[in-house]
Amino acid sequence: MYRPKDNFNVPMKLLIPTKKYVNGVLKKSYPKIEEVEDGYIFFGSFKTFGGTENTVNGVYSVISTANVETWYRDDIKSDCRIVCLDDMSEWEIINRPENIERRNQFLKFKVKEIRGDA
Repeated sequence: MYRPKDNFNVPMKLLIPTKKYVNGVLKKSYPKIEEVEDGYIFFGSFKTFGGTENTVNGVYSVISTANVETWYRDDIKSDCRIVCLDDMSEWEIINRPENIERRNQFLKFKVKEIRGDA
């Protein structure tokens, strides 16, 4: 039986996109943090490992990534974003969240940081 090793002590807020077709292309728009209700706040463990190294067309870069574990919620999907409420950083879910052991008790997923600076 799976038990998480870390405490769920990081407050996060879930941003669920609204989807709309514009000229035949699906566009997702995310609400602002202030517009999201308090019911979308959850707690989880948040682990960063120094990022993920990436080389594209000969250009080396490091992408800030993290692993998140939390209690199971069926509204957390791969097209959502989360905001860490301690530093207000915004992160995009980059894989399908894993329902650990399919017991609807714990959820695990990987995120990458959304940042405007280089």
